Amino acid sequence: MSDTDLIARIEEQEERLQFTRFDNDDAWRLGVLLADTARERGLSVTVDIRRAGQQLFHAALPGTAPDNDRWIDRKVRVVERFQASSYLVGRRLAAKDRALDAAQGVDPADYAAHGGAFPIRIRDVGVVGVITVSGLPQANDHALVVEVLESFLS
Repeated sequence: MSDTDLIARIEEQEERLQFTRFDNDDAWRLGVLLADTARERGLSVTVDIRRAGQQLFHAALPGTAPDNDRWIDRKVRVVERFQASSYLVGRRLAAKDRALDAAQGVDPADYAAHGGAFPIRIRDVGVVGVITVSGLPQANDHALVVEVLESFLS
């Protein structure tokens, strides 16, 4: 898939996978669904859901490490700053042969434009939170979040 096609696909996912509301109970149900899906597949991932800077759900499955939490923090900052998924930000930069660094006004030690953090966007409101997975290759982190969001929102 070309960079252009992949970017368009991620943009479509972000447009389609929006909420009409999102509260603490939604975070819990979504987090449990995501963690259970990963557990059933034997995936070693950490799952994190935040709204307005508050962590509402966190699960570190077997095989994960504290480093997964550091990756989550870095990916979340990308979504909060750019109001787009960490994968989309990274793919847009890569398509321009650029990186997320000081030239973009950020410290790479604090930001990671790698797949796995997806905006929790309420239709007609905007981004209110972030759902993140860390532990797989970036495209797989992103795909797992998208798959579970599709199921949750249907």
